[in-house]
Amino acid sequence: LEYLLRHDNKKLLEQEIQRLSAEVQSLKNPQSLSPSPRLEELREENARLKYRLNILKRSLEEERTHCTKSMMNINQRLQEIFGEAIRASCPDLDNPPLAVTPNQQPKFGDYQCNSAMAMAQMLKTQGVKANPREIAQKIIQNLPDNELIQKTEIAGPGFINIHLKRMFVSKLLTNLLINGVQPPPLASRKKVVVDFSSPNIAKEMHVGHLRSTIIGDSMCRLFEFLGYDVLRLNHVGDWGTQFGMLIAHLQDKFPDYLTVSPPIGDLQAFYKESKKRFDEEEDFKRRAYQCVVRLQSKEPDFIKAWNLICDVSRKEFQKVYDCLDIQIIERGESYYQDMMTEAVKEFEERGLVQQDEGRKIVFAPGQPIPLTVVKSDGGYTYDTSDLAALRQRLFEEKADVIIYVTDSGQGTHFQVVFAAAQMIGWYDPQVTRVEHAGFGVVLGEDKKKFKTRSGDTVRLMDLLEEGLKRSMDKLKDKERDKVLTPEELIKAQRAVAFGCIKYADLSHNRINDYVFSFDKMLDDRGNTAAYLLYAFTRIRSIARLANIDEATLRKAAETTEVLLDHEKEWKLGKCILRFPEILQKILDDLLLHTLCDYLYELATTFTEFYDNCYCVEKDRQTGEVVKVNMWRMLLCEATAAIMAKGFDILGLKPVQRM
Repeated sequence: LEYLLRHDNKKLLEQEIQRLSAEVQSLKNPQSLSPSPRLEELREENARLKYRLNILKRSLEEERTHCTKSMMNINQRLQEIFGEAIRASCPDLDNPPLAVTPNQQPKFGDYQCNSAMAMAQMLKTQGVKANPREIAQKIIQNLPDNELIQKTEIAGPGFINIHLKRMFVSKLLTNLLINGVQPPPLASRKKVVVDFSSPNIAKEMHVGHLRSTIIGDSMCRLFEFLGYDVLRLNHVGDWGTQFGMLIAHLQDKFPDYLTVSPPIGDLQAFYKESKKRFDEEEDFKRRAYQCVVRLQSKEPDFIKAWNLICDVSRKEFQKVYDCLDIQIIERGESYYQDMMTEAVKEFEERGLVQQDEGRKIVFAPGQPIPLTVVKSDGGYTYDTSDLAALRQRLFEEKADVIIYVTDSGQGTHFQVVFAAAQMIGWYDPQVTRVEHAGFGVVLGEDKKKFKTRSGDTVRLMDLLEEGLKRSMDKLKDKERDKVLTPEELIKAQRAVAFGCIKYADLSHNRINDYVFSFDKMLDDRGNTAAYLLYAFTRIRSIARLANIDEATLRKAAETTEVLLDHEKEWKLGKCILRFPEILQKILDDLLLHTLCDYLYELATTFTEFYDNCYCVEKDRQTGEVVKVNMWRMLLCEATAAIMAKGFDILGLKPVQRM
């Protein structure tokens, strides 16, 4: 309630400022005033309005600096400030470019506004000569009063270098320490559906499913942290003609399957056997097709056989999900069976279906290929299934955002499905975000598609177990088994093994292919989970080694100013506070490697700080703590808090001791 009142108050203040600003501008304009005895009176009114305007602006600044629990997105706030200045500088320019970025060279400031050059170019195309440096000067002159800019400078052809107020950055760090890592306030709690993992029943999960599972889970974690209502869906392949051959083979191999649960230990081998028979035995093939028809008619014995096969697969999938700490709701193709009929009917009623050699197809405008919504034998396809699923997610789930995490090879398929859904009016892309987040293939160290030596697909459980073995070897090489309890060693083993597999995937741009290498991912140097997990454990141990407990740190956060006088303190403080900007960027482009790069930068920036700034000073002879620089301990604490939240979004599990 307090937040809503403040939020409404802030909106009213902003509206009043805009109204008064417009009134002040009109009073400044001499053309609008004819000489009259009221001129002096209007001048007085103008002065009063200016006075009121300044009071309201100060109130708004107080609202902004009021210690909300949320972390401020500094880049976004600078964009608001410079956006206002740019509009005031060139009011005749439609949609002037707004470019504010962190400065790559700290000696030139903390952030940089690069809009002046692009604005000069826009004016030039309109036949107006403009000097970018003069435009930059105008922008600076029109900067509104604000809480965070110390000074600005014009550099080169028209760059505006921005220096932040150290006291303001210090206050933001204190806010973070007191309230924890809080997401920015949400205007409305949107519904997000993420379709990821999606293996096929009766087939082993392979590295493609591993990528989809890891990337999709991390996207869900990001949306959940930001406060969205997230539905995590596993669109498994659990329907179709392959179930005919599986059921026919089940009937032959385990004729008593209805009363005795069949011991299908290796479903992959079972699938291969049935496929071989399907390809070689005409009589078996005929029976398999009959089984499909009877399954689709939902005959109880066939539904039971189908459920038995699905359950064996689910148990195998769950082993992988348990290792990787994945929460997901299964909603396979079978879930949408009845909805497919409705979806096709809707396209037919709108006259959007064409006949093509017995098939029913739909052409979407501007798309290279049609969708096949009904096959010549009357059956449905992946196209029909995905249309029905999209329709259900839009109309029943009322999703505001729908994301499909599958390999990039399916990009064209989803592009056509989305175009067809827009054509029939199911959603407006300006209102609802429907997106395919594609990813590249996993390569072996020979740069070829990742397979076993015999050329088979790598079983995911084999891969995860190999990770566990190598992780334990690594920990023993570092002699961690001599200092950790058996329980701590197992926790560290799982954290390193599964964390490294996830991070190796997420730290690469998902659009590109990536090379899977246990040696690289378990290396504790460079941008790897192993390095970050060790760095995090080391940061967390600083307070423990100085005998400072959590209660003392909490009290210090409320009473101790975070000093940022040393250049390494200043660099670390700014890096910590870039976290909301990083999350906003990922929200826009769904590229999670940005977060990995940021966490690596944060860890290396912390190391620079720790090497140059003593947090704890000890007696050289006795090793006793003689002095604790508490503001630096707080910087350690803030770094660890951001790293922990970053790990949580990536699905990594740090441990207290490693």
